[in-house]
Amino acid sequence: MSSQSASIADSMSADAQLQLARDVLQQEAIALTSLASRIDGSLVDAVRLLAGCGGSVVLCGMGKAGLIAQKIAATFASTGTRSQFLHPAEALHGDLGRVAPGDVAVMLSASGETAEVVALLAPLREMQVRVVAITCRAHSTLARAADVLLDLGPIEEACNLGLAPTTTTTSMLALGDAVALVLSRLRRFTSEDFARYHPGGSLGRRLARVDDVMRPLDECRFARAGEAVRDVLVRLSSPGRRTGAIMITDEEGALVGIFTDSDLARILERRQEAALDGPLSRVMTSAPRRIESGCAIAEAMEILAEKKISELPVVDAANRPVGLIDITDVVSLLPMRREEEPSLPHRCKRNGEIQENAPSTVPFRTKA
Repeated sequence: MSSQSASIADSMSADAQLQLARDVLQQEAIALTSLASRIDGSLVDAVRLLAGCGGSVVLCGMGKAGLIAQKIAATFASTGTRSQFLHPAEALHGDLGRVAPGDVAVMLSASGETAEVVALLAPLREMQVRVVAITCRAHSTLARAADVLLDLGPIEEACNLGLAPTTTTTSMLALGDAVALVLSRLRRFTSEDFARYHPGGSLGRRLARVDDVMRPLDECRFARAGEAVRDVLVRLSSPGRRTGAIMITDEEGALVGIFTDSDLARILERRQEAALDGPLSRVMTSAPRRIESGCAIAEAMEILAEKKISELPVVDAANRPVGLIDITDVVSLLPMRREEEPSLPHRCKRNGEIQENAPSTVPFRTKA
């Protein structure tokens, strides 16, 4: 560390730095609490205007407000409202071509007098684009020209100089999120819709259907209840990757039981080798926990975690297996607890009651 850096670091004690950081956070939290009590029917008007938008919602702001506008545009897009960010300066030099009649512009400016933003008001009016203003000054040029005003009210910046946009941008972001999520709820946006816009990464997988991640039938093992355990294990042994479960079906192909590696381990641990020459029906788990084709993978993960099982059969409406969810296929998604899942409602059509597995005495395990 240079002498100059050391002198800067030593100019405030650690306690003083922590206290200043807490003061900033508390000041911004107080501003949000005040904003929550301040919002009124104008927010409802803004949501109504956006809900009736036949085109795109165009978010616009300059500088730090522009960065917030970009994030709000992303929130709108990911929660079911077509949106885009328009840079005010670029818009004045040709990017207005992105905007069309029927769009709605949401314009952010703390002062309401940002030159590049104000310069767009007349062209937008000529294009029949209606405007929602988010500003701290109700009598500013932007506020007076807007169709709907979302007034943040006077806000004191958390910056010790009172200059750097801090509390204002926090308030803009929070208000934009509030509008976007109210609109999303009105649109009856579901987790299926959310998954459609978030197909990548672990989030997309959690919101996918079980059919997208289950092991297909040709990778699953099947047997009949009357077969001897030893014979089934020999017949179904094969090199390479396999599931740790044998699904047991009746003559009509309906699922009646499951026999897992844990069941085999218990037989050996209890020195009940004689059971290996008896039928599967004596040692299998009858009426196992299952999930219906078309359900969300999040439901399957919840069952695996809550019941501490490692395999979950996927069945059709007639209770015939169509695949199997194995813990090793979704283990990377399991640390997410229920309260951490997206709070959006989801639909899962079931044609029959989902039954339960007996939980394994061995929690989660990793198989080769």
